[in-house]
Amino acid sequence: MDFELTDEQVMLRDTVRDLLARAYDPETRLKVTDTDLGWSRDVWNQLAELGVLGLPFSEEDGGVGAGPVETMVVLQEVGRRLAPEPIVDAVYVPGALVALAGSAEQRGRILPEIAGGTRLLAFAHAEPGKRWPSSELATTATAQGDSYTLTGVKNPVSHGDAADELVVSAVLPGGGVGLFLVAPDATGVVRKSYSTVDGSRGAQIELDNAPGELLGDAQDAAETVLSALTHAQALLCAESIGAMEEALRLTTDYLKARKQFGVTLSKFQTLTQRAANMYVSLELARSMSLYATASLADGTVDPVVGSRARLQIGRSARHVGQEAIQMHGGIGVTAEYPVGHYVARLTAIERTLGGSLEHLSVLTARVGDYELPEL
Repeated sequence: MDFELTDEQVMLRDTVRDLLARAYDPETRLKVTDTDLGWSRDVWNQLAELGVLGLPFSEEDGGVGAGPVETMVVLQEVGRRLAPEPIVDAVYVPGALVALAGSAEQRGRILPEIAGGTRLLAFAHAEPGKRWPSSELATTATAQGDSYTLTGVKNPVSHGDAADELVVSAVLPGGGVGLFLVAPDATGVVRKSYSTVDGSRGAQIELDNAPGELLGDAQDAAETVLSALTHAQALLCAESIGAMEEALRLTTDYLKARKQFGVTLSKFQTLTQRAANMYVSLELARSMSLYATASLADGTVDPVVGSRARLQIGRSARHVGQEAIQMHGGIGVTAEYPVGHYVARLTAIERTLGGSLEHLSVLTARVGDYELPEL
């Protein structure tokens, strides 16, 4: 199997890398994340003009029609620069739900706008007190003639603070999972915004007989949700790789420049061995990210594959992050120096859609599905 990027994929990578490098140095990023929005509308519009926001959507739906490899390439660059723009939360995941479950009219109305950067969505699925991978929902949908009203609480909703429209999961009157479009300023909707540990934004969405537009028909959309979240796992893996690459680079550069006892830290064998172990963890994570992306590119949407990748990448991220902080010393946890922000983002990713322990529990529960090898 050829793991090299094509010329077009390299061009995409380099273009996104150049855009984000011009937009964000550590100081500029801090200023942007300290604003009320937490990210840059200007950068968002540039990403839309490049076609980045429309990558996973078909040309008929106003997108580019690219595959999982292209989105992986983009998210690695997002992780490398810690770009705060909500590409996954506001476009790729909720857009995938619209593309998979929406009617032709809904796709034609919504997808071109989110690909063009003029409409932001958010997927309101997680609920308080429910740990991943629980699929039980307390939010309910009640039929009101040909329309529906929703009641329940959704939290956390990543980047739900800025969403122009919410994609909300709820239990259908006849059972099963339904997906609904809800306006955040509609009657019966209360949106409470907050900041997260990595400088991102989130929201708690409270619904009290809030009107919702059914996405598609009244079919059980549980498999659609599972498919979208499995793709999201691969995207989080790719972003982690970019963040780990930069954390390792910052650490090795620091070891080459910082002096103790008249020599650079890179002259101390123990520190260079620890940096080498960080590289090993990064490469283990990279191989699993490629595995998850390649499975999706082959048409295999398997949440077990996602859990395998997330488990190793979560372990690698913890190792790389802890070592980066330790070898930087006190400067590693200052707000002005970037390495601590990379560790914060890796920590936030590790707690999104299940942590290492949750993914390990998924895998151990499936041990009985496999035959023991015979010697």
